[in-house]
Amino acid sequence: MLKAVLLDLDGTLLDTLGDIVYYVNEALAAFSFPPITPEQTARFIGDGAWELMERAVPHGAKELQACYEYFREHFARNTQEHTRLYEGEIETLSALKARGLKLGVVTNKPQDATEGCIRKFFPEGLFDFVGGDTGNFPCKPDPSLAQYAALTLRVSPSECAFIGDGETDAQVALRAGMFGVSVLWGYRSKEQLSAAGATRFASSYAELFRLLTT
Repeated sequence: MLKAVLLDLDGTLLDTLGDIVYYVNEALAAFSFPPITPEQTARFIGDGAWELMERAVPHGAKELQACYEYFREHFARNTQEHTRLYEGEIETLSALKARGLKLGVVTNKPQDATEGCIRKFFPEGLFDFVGGDTGNFPCKPDPSLAQYAALTLRVSPSECAFIGDGETDAQVALRAGMFGVSVLWGYRSKEQLSAAGATRFASSYAELFRLLTT
């Protein structure tokens, strides 16, 4: 029986692509590097901020570390002007909460930026755990942060669902022994997710609710 639902942030809880593109390209421009497209950005995200910038910065550039630090500093002040919620998600999450399920966020997004998104877009108290990249745990697909979330919520991994739009999320669910559901409204295709080991899919929050409650 499920007692908790852990969710990825970018591409799962929020469509953040527009803001990520803006701040990545701002950092690249600061070092006279060429911009990247939204399509490239969608391919590059999912493994944490360092990997994102490592892929965005021209290969071998000695300014990679400085460009990464510039991105982190400015992204922390992100006002989420280009970020949006997905249809039906607040209603779905509230309904899950009303059923007694604990809700948590487990993301590779920097912790300060994660907390800013949660404060702006979600009702206070909706999430019982909010975990981003603090440097204390390896980034996904390592399952350590998801396992720590379960421990904090006082549930076993087998009592948790892990929801995400990326290959790393599917791998976390498998490695942590959680009930994995891959969502199809994010930044990866069903074929990509299947190749990563995903076996359950939801194309809307309404479908996700049915998978988690039946």
